[in-house]
Amino acid sequence: HSSAAMENRKVHTCDFYRTDPDLPRRFNDPDCFHGYGGKQTHPLYRTSNQTYGSEKPTVHEMPVSADGACCQFSEALLQHGMYRDNTFNTNITRSRVTVTTETQHRRAAIHHLYHAGNQSGHEGSSN
Repeated sequence: HSSAAMENRKVHTCDFYRTDPDLPRRFNDPDCFHGYGGKQTHPLYRTSNQTYGSEKPTVHEMPVSADGACCQFSEALLQHGMYRDNTFNTNITRSRVTVTTETQHRRAAIHHLYHAGNQSGHEGSSN
């Protein structure tokens, strides 16, 4: 066997470790993981997580068994629904817009003048 032939051969987790017979394919074949590498960051700003995450997983990092997640929690949610806070609300609802008393008086005066002016205008035009 030449070294080039060995490099082209796909390596599976089961070649090195004893794996469960019902192990999902993605755990037995690390080459099926895509999207690693990506855009290079300037070395000064590169974090160790970026360095570690830029490499595809190897057979030595793959799990050898996979247990299906217990569905007990999901089943309880289906029966009873999501949690809702039904406690008594004692907070005071305040306006997000605060208007001073002076501004309120000014608005009332302008409103009064506007309506008084419109009424006198109608009476004058009807003559």
